[in-house]
Amino acid sequence: MPDSLRHFLRAGQHPARAVDCPHCGAAAHRPCRVLANGRVLPDVHPARRSAWARATACCPECQVEPQIACHDEGRARTTVHHRRYQEAEEAAA
Repeated sequence: MPDSLRHFLRAGQHPARAVDCPHCGAAAHRPCRVLANGRVLPDVHPARRSAWARATACCPECQVEPQIACHDEGRARTTVHHRRYQEAEEAAA
């Protein structure tokens, strides 16, 4: 399928589905699942949103580039800053 058509067919999905989910192991463009019973979730895991924001946006708060984890005074964070989520959402729109 051409990429131009694929984009429009996936337009209703959250853009975070473009990356693999570190929580449940769902592949890119596949829905997240509950690990205990395999039920498909209607939304993505917070860890997947964080991985997507880290992969696509620069953080205006700690001034790091995409693919680099956010930090607080030199200590790496496990999540990203809220402003980085906002940057990623604006870039996806």
